[in-house]
Amino acid sequence: MKNYELVLHRVEADLAAGRLRIGGRLPGERALAEQLGISRPSVREAVRVLEAMGVVRTATGSGPEAGAVIVAEPVSPLTAVLRLHLATNHLPMGDVVQTRLLLESWSAREAAARELEARELKVAEELLDRMDDTALSPEEFHVLDAEFHVALSGLAGNVLIAAVMTSLRSAIHGYVLAAVPNLPDWEATAVGLRSEHRAILAAVRGGEPERAAGLVTAHIRGFYQAAQLAPFGGAEGGAAQAQDHDRADDQME
Repeated sequence: MKNYELVLHRVEADLAAGRLRIGGRLPGERALAEQLGISRPSVREAVRVLEAMGVVRTATGSGPEAGAVIVAEPVSPLTAVLRLHLATNHLPMGDVVQTRLLLESWSAREAAARELEARELKVAEELLDRMDDTALSPEEFHVLDAEFHVALSGLAGNVLIAAVMTSLRSAIHGYVLAAVPNLPDWEATAVGLRSEHRAILAAVRGGEPERAAGLVTAHIRGFYQAAQLAPFGGAEGGAAQAQDHDRADDQME
């Protein structure tokens, strides 16, 4: 059994027994290492994986907010397996982006074809409303941004796609946030992202599958282009990117 599994089983057992609850803190690094018979570096790595899974949130320092806080119960077995796999691998940014393009364009197309009811769109709409707060820091904005993209993928009605996107959430948030310093004007970028999000959701709501897929593709590619990260290699990638933008522009006219 891997070290992170030892810590995960400990968290699950303590939650089931009532020794831990949401908002409670894990024992300290030294205590966990002694109780589980693993090294302190192994405990640190295990907590990092649990944080990537969304089970704990960590804060450094020595004050009352320091340590690993339980923020959610361990997720369903399928999502847990996927998230554990993703959390223990260093994913190339280009691979994450290409996977997003495949999953999110398909999800947007399928969601727009489903004739969704208003209640099904509520979570995505609320996330967009929260992103309208101009006082949000880039990190706060991109936490909501990642949640929106996960919610959008869930509208397609495919449980496996939703699980994969949930698993990718931490990787998406990390790469997107790392891109912010490369943006020439964050405030202008945020305005553009809000507008693009609204247009994507409007296309889904309006039952326009191809428009929704084209907009979400241009949205994802456009951000990385603006941040000068160029995760799409070679002339072929650049040509595809230009075609996506041209198609999205045609759809918006």
